[in-house]
Amino acid sequence: MPVDLFSGTSIALAPLLPWTVLGPLVGVALAIVLLAALRRARGVLLRLLAVLILALALVNPSLVQEKREPIKDVAVIVVDDSPSQSIGDRRPRAERALSQLTERLKAYDDLEVRVVRTSDGAGGAAAINETHLFDALNRSMADLPRRRMAGAVLITDGQVHDVPANTGKLAEIGPIHTLLTGDKEEGDRRLAIVQAPSYGIVGKPVELTIRVDDMPARQSPDAAVTLRQDGGTPQVVRVPVGRDFRLELPVNHGGQNVLELEVEPAKQELTLANNRAAVVVNGVRDRMRVLLVSGEPHAGERTWRNLLKADPSVDLVHFTILRPPEKQDGTPIRELSLIAFPIRELFEIKLDEFDLIIFDRYRRRGVLPQMYLENIAEYVRKGGALLEASGQGYATPLSLFRTPLGQVLPAEPTGQVIDQPFHPQVTDAGRRHPVTTGLPGDRPADKPDQQPQWGRWFHQVEVAPTGGVVVMEGAQGRPLLVLDRVDKGRVAQLASDQIWLWSRGYEGGGPQAELLRRLAHWLMKEPELEENDLRARVDGNRITVERRSLQPDPRAVTLTTPSDRSRTLEMTDDKSGRSVATVMADAPGIYRISDGERTALAVVGAVNPPELADVRTTGDVLAPVAKATGGGIHWITDSDHGPRPGIEVRRTRADRSQTGDGWLGLRANGEYTVTGVTDVPLLPVGAVLALSLGALLLAWRREGR
Repeated sequence: MPVDLFSGTSIALAPLLPWTVLGPLVGVALAIVLLAALRRARGVLLRLLAVLILALALVNPSLVQEKREPIKDVAVIVVDDSPSQSIGDRRPRAERALSQLTERLKAYDDLEVRVVRTSDGAGGAAAINETHLFDALNRSMADLPRRRMAGAVLITDGQVHDVPANTGKLAEIGPIHTLLTGDKEEGDRRLAIVQAPSYGIVGKPVELTIRVDDMPARQSPDAAVTLRQDGGTPQVVRVPVGRDFRLELPVNHGGQNVLELEVEPAKQELTLANNRAAVVVNGVRDRMRVLLVSGEPHAGERTWRNLLKADPSVDLVHFTILRPPEKQDGTPIRELSLIAFPIRELFEIKLDEFDLIIFDRYRRRGVLPQMYLENIAEYVRKGGALLEASGQGYATPLSLFRTPLGQVLPAEPTGQVIDQPFHPQVTDAGRRHPVTTGLPGDRPADKPDQQPQWGRWFHQVEVAPTGGVVVMEGAQGRPLLVLDRVDKGRVAQLASDQIWLWSRGYEGGGPQAELLRRLAHWLMKEPELEENDLRARVDGNRITVERRSLQPDPRAVTLTTPSDRSRTLEMTDDKSGRSVATVMADAPGIYRISDGERTALAVVGAVNPPELADVRTTGDVLAPVAKATGGGIHWITDSDHGPRPGIEVRRTRADRSQTGDGWLGLRANGEYTVTGVTDVPLLPVGAVLALSLGALLLAWRREGR
């Protein structure tokens, strides 16, 4: 049981007998001495001296001296590297304050300094959407006992988004000081998305709410906001400042519909990055309306119907010719049909309501008047989608090519029909086209002599392309699938009616479902299947730029950041019609990618990233932390003047003030490790016995007189 005398030295007691035995023995001896004193016996004091000397000897005291090695305290400096630190002179001030602080802390030999930056963490979207100083602080202290912490210094603009709810627990770290990098009395304007849907139905507008705020006070009653949808023509609207404002966004197509918004600058602006915002609405089709026009009955007619009816999102109208005009007999007209087929309604009145029209093995037989076929050709020119699957009739004078539809069909019949087995092959252009690239079972690009892993077809109409792109070829290398754009619409032509062999699994079948799905989506202008396009995908803070082209395109693209800085990205061609580049975003906002012809947008971060919600420098967010830990909040601009610029640093005791005007304190803990112990007995045995015997002899002599 040690008893401290002063730092490093103490007295240790190691009784020779257990305390349960030693205590009663000493008590009895003292009782005898007390009894002698009551009887006024001689030599009581000498007896008492002898008892005390023997008791002290049995307690066995020793002088213990520790050899101590001081342990350095640790101070952590956290540097804010978030995007808002790029505003004005904040980042240079932060680096200057860090340099001054580390230089002054070198004067303390008992202090270890650790510098950690918010950018040293795992990164991701959270790293650019929010400022996490305390995550960085906790990482730096993960291997430290709290008794070694001298405190922490946060170099930041004060906009911190991970302040602990219970700031009282931070007191064990020591004083947490804040050095603010911005200027006092800052002002800014921001544009925020209050409400916006994630999805919308194609052809129907969606409503969104925006808000323009001036901070700290309104600088003007309203502001001009420029709207631009999918990189199109800009439109300007006046929006009241400080109030919600509703807008309508038309959903023009499936996939991403991007609306850019930008508010004009105010008189006071810290950054224009939060003057811009973007809304991404994914367009979905409520119901896809398909008109299937079947001509001659054949084995594949049921395949088209089954494929389209299997999709619950497809409304199918099937117009089929069961009784051609040349089949005349005596059957009364009233017995041929219970309900007259609404030909005029379909092909004239409601034609524009269809998303896709399919002609399957159709030829002129006088059923559809030329006027209706002219309507379909005009429907395509205005933006409609047409798919023609040719049968033998396409090679005859009754071909659809000899009708007004021939103006929009991309392949002219030669009058020949090829009847021989063949494997449909993807052409070189088809390998770069999103409709046919990477079809399951296709042969590898580096093995042109290998046959695809799908079944053969046996019949093909010979055609000569008059436009468009041949993405598949068949017998004798003749065009099999041709894709073309006609004005605002699109046309696909399949020069065979035997795709049904794949659906039946003949010789292993083939990717008919995938091919027709891609074909239908390309015809309906789904952005994901554009063959010549520039797009960008965002995953966290990673931007992947992808350019699709039917011809190799080695050009680099230009990336413009939300702060209007530009950089060049080199694209890597993967031989499948795609060129790809990847870049990590360092700030939330709208990134613009351009190759000189096309422009793509990448929206990084949340709709309203906290990092851009308020970019003014403030100490209010960290004030509870300073109060709970005894730290201070200092403006770097206040300490930049004077003979010795920078904040002063002092080592302080835990029970003293930790901050003051122009200085901050770091706690001195005085921790150490013991490297050795020296144990010296205070009462040698011989000396104790001699003293005890001497005291007893003197007591007896005193009593004998």
